[in-house]
Amino acid sequence: MQFKELPLHQKILKAVAEARFHKPTLVQRRAIPEILNKKNVIVSAQTGTGKTAAFALPIINLLFDKQDVEKDEKKIKALVITPTRELAIQILANFKSYSKYSNLRSTAVFGGVSLEPQKEILAKGVDILIATPGRLIDLHMQGNIDLSQLEIFVLDEADLMLDMGFINDIKKIEKHCPRKKQTLLFSATIPEKIDELAKTLLKNAVKVDINPEETTAKNIGQLLYYLPKKNKTDLCLHLLRNTINGKIIIFRRTKFGVDKLEQTLLKNGYTVASIHGDKSQGVRNKAIEDFKSKKASILIATDVAARGIDITNVDAIINFDIPNVPETYVHRIGRTGRAGKSGIAFSFCSPDENNYIKDIETLIEKPIKVIDEHPYPINKPKHTKKQSNTVSKHKKSRKSAASKKKKKRWY
Repeated sequence: MQFKELPLHQKILKAVAEARFHKPTLVQRRAIPEILNKKNVIVSAQTGTGKTAAFALPIINLLFDKQDVEKDEKKIKALVITPTRELAIQILANFKSYSKYSNLRSTAVFGGVSLEPQKEILAKGVDILIATPGRLIDLHMQGNIDLSQLEIFVLDEADLMLDMGFINDIKKIEKHCPRKKQTLLFSATIPEKIDELAKTLLKNAVKVDINPEETTAKNIGQLLYYLPKKNKTDLCLHLLRNTINGKIIIFRRTKFGVDKLEQTLLKNGYTVASIHGDKSQGVRNKAIEDFKSKKASILIATDVAARGIDITNVDAIINFDIPNVPETYVHRIGRTGRAGKSGIAFSFCSPDENNYIKDIETLIEKPIKVIDEHPYPINKPKHTKKQSNTVSKHKKSRKSAASKKKKKRWY
């Protein structure tokens, strides 16, 4: 299927083509027609599946015929709530790219920077607003944001907003929006609290569910190294010197771990940038730009700081610490192998993380290839020998559950 087969305006298709996108992803094929039909939609799909375009393109299309209003009379017609500053900046870039042949005006507001420039832009009138919850509430309380004409309300990365404690803010914001509006919820996973929120905010919703096994791309190699925790830094340096080349993202679980590894790699002559929640917005922006422009070949990040950031041409991912939430593993490795290109993910597992690997392999429904030939080997845990049976049973149960789901409508 080509983008031109979707019922999008020709000027939008022109912008998409210039962005060198020709074939919509699975989530885009399923979600865009439903959103264009003005349905409330809940999308569950992992990072790297093209979720931003899945809501940005139809929103631009729905607002296209309303773009000729005088700029100083523009009212916010679409609001996208997203949990982090980096995501807000990235989503804004997508909206600007896809709407370049329209008169639609979009902007982003987020914390960590001065309020005044954001107030000035809002005063001139915008059609599409991307915002983090805290800054949106601040601006609304000061009378700088009018949501009375809102038509489309989007919650992006809803599960991350839950993890960051933003759900009450979301409920507060939604109360200031018109009752009659189209609501879209995008999330990597649908935990119980997000399911409850969805039932409250979205009536008669269409659900688009892209399974994790559909999003762990076939062109991403996955390699697993069992080793003592004390040798992880040594193995990392060994692989960087002998095996891994190009643009690399290394994931660590804590801010302290990010800083410690950054100092070690800098001392060993590597060009490194890092991001985590304690760094200022300016420092985080510079780190991402340095990595994108190849001034830094390695980016070290925590999961929250890196969630949803779209960086192209990443050659490899290193899971220095194994995530304790299996879906996070899928988010991480989805940073590489994008747009049909190949990539590879290296995971370092110490004995205290063995159960995390078991949960990941159950989720992705296949074992990860174990590499025994390295300088710091350790015996494989017993669960890997029986993993194929566990995976098979899990796959059957998922199929059974899926068939039952089809028999009743999801609300």
